[in-house]
Amino acid sequence: MFKTNVEQSNVPVFGSFESGQDLPDKRMNKESVDPRIAYQLVKDQLIDEGSARQNLATFCQTYMEPEAEQIMAETMEKNAIDKSEYPQTAKLESSCVNMLADLWNADESEHYMGTSTVGSSEACMLGGMAMKFRWRNAARKCGLDINARKPNLVISSGFQVCWEKFCVYWDIEMREVPMSEEHLSIDTDIVMDYVDEYTIGIVGILGITYTGKFDDIKTLNDLVEDYNHTHDNEVVIHIDGASGAMFTPFVDPDLEWDFRLPNVVSINTSGHKYGLVYPGVGWILWRDKEYLPEELVFDVSYLGGHMPTMAINFSRSASQIIGQYYNFLRFGYDGYRQIHMRTRDGALQLSQAVADAGLFEIYNDGDNLPIVCYKLKDDADVEWTLYDLADRLQMKGWQVPAYPLPKEMGNTIIQRYVCRGDLGQNMVTAFKNDLSESIKELNNAHILYHDVNTSKTHGFTH
Repeated sequence: MFKTNVEQSNVPVFGSFESGQDLPDKRMNKESVDPRIAYQLVKDQLIDEGSARQNLATFCQTYMEPEAEQIMAETMEKNAIDKSEYPQTAKLESSCVNMLADLWNADESEHYMGTSTVGSSEACMLGGMAMKFRWRNAARKCGLDINARKPNLVISSGFQVCWEKFCVYWDIEMREVPMSEEHLSIDTDIVMDYVDEYTIGIVGILGITYTGKFDDIKTLNDLVEDYNHTHDNEVVIHIDGASGAMFTPFVDPDLEWDFRLPNVVSINTSGHKYGLVYPGVGWILWRDKEYLPEELVFDVSYLGGHMPTMAINFSRSASQIIGQYYNFLRFGYDGYRQIHMRTRDGALQLSQAVADAGLFEIYNDGDNLPIVCYKLKDDADVEWTLYDLADRLQMKGWQVPAYPLPKEMGNTIIQRYVCRGDLGQNMVTAFKNDLSESIKELNNAHILYHDVNTSKTHGFTH
């Protein structure tokens, strides 16, 4: 029999029956639990997790303003896919697409299309599928035997794992352009060697997960332009801008990587990275409807008419979409620029602190994207490894990943800091002090260190 509300409210949380039991793991408890007690027990279950604000491993946003949290909490019940029931929510999503099209320099004479997604992974899947379907339709018209070989996708070996998933799920051959010390992004000297009539497209990455490096999209576009002039099969470029596409337009608007380049046909980004929204929301846009095959677009009823939908996921909360629109309204272009410039300044300060230690070779200093990435110098006179430094920093609350680069450079262990919009100057100063102290402690410690040859990944690398 359930207790009355009065009886439940009089029971101290830690005097309750439930507080003396382990939380259910394999089977639901039979009776209901007082909401006060359930709240505290679940909160306590999470007590030994790291502080999200000190997590320099993740790109995902860890802070939003209270007003943003409020509007998102108040709209969690709205189903993003139900556009006839929630037409104003659909309008906000459409407005976000329009703003991104403007930010990415879409040509007004073309008919761009776009949609929100759960994150960049879903957006990449959609971009990849559009390239595959478009290639297949064009190949059939040209009389190419589409069953003779697998279609292929060309991408740097520094790809995010969602692209490997795409190729497995949709039966695509992934052609990886290898990274090297000389080419920490896509090697434009050899990339076209990987292209043939079965290539559905090339992926350019605006912010490689491992290092933060940008692919040279403009040079890639020029190479594709030359190729298309001499071949019947047209090759297109999709930009995986999970991080950079919501950062670069505000910090370096003159960099040509987007729809200004004629062979860039689609772009994806993560709203929950430098779009400054909590996970998970992503976006994908096509420069023109011709690059999104009709069979991938489905019509849903909308205000007595029809509205296209092309996302893979169906029912999901619209709160993150509304959070994205809130940020666009709240910050505006100048606000995003101010936040991102200050974040970049923080990254440059951390990079300088790493350089000042004299032990590290910096791969990315945070100037293009606020990602600081480095390795120990080959001649560094230390007994410890970056895994040890990660452990030491974690003792001070900082979550910092250490991990090997892709297979061609798998013997190179690097460390990476992701600087986000909530990394204020006081936190930058605190981390610099903790980094310096951690190095001193390791140099003076009498402990067993990680074996430098041990295969290990410390922290969340993607």
